[in-house]
Amino acid sequence: MSGTQHGGGDNPVGIDELLDRVRTGYERLGPQEAKAAAEEGALLVDIRYAELRERDGLIPGALIVERNELEWRLDPQGSHRAAEAVGHGLRVVVICNEGYASSLAAESLHRLGLYRATDLVGGFQAWRAAGFPVEV
Repeated sequence: MSGTQHGGGDNPVGIDELLDRVRTGYERLGPQEAKAAAEEGALLVDIRYAELRERDGLIPGALIVERNELEWRLDPQGSHRAAEAVGHGLRVVVICNEGYASSLAAESLHRLGLYRATDLVGGFQAWRAAGFPVEV
């Protein structure tokens, strides 16, 4: 047995490299673009945990889905899907607090066939900093 036991894969990557790789698979949106996408019918999905939502507020109209439930709630073929998960062509903009976890989440949605999934660069904090609506 080998002396290295890192759980599979020959060359483990760090999180920064993983994020870089994941983000090359789709076009990320800035706050202006995310707002425009929402106005055109895209589904904004807030994956922040409750404490952050309570502290900082909510984006009006965003679907709240905790990160650990995201795939189950947005899989159009899933038995636990949200009513909004109407098909694989759904435009989804995943929003976390600062735009890191959302990139991994968007990539996971791509694996489920949600080929138009993306995320918000800078996350909720960028949305708020841009002066867009927030419900407290």
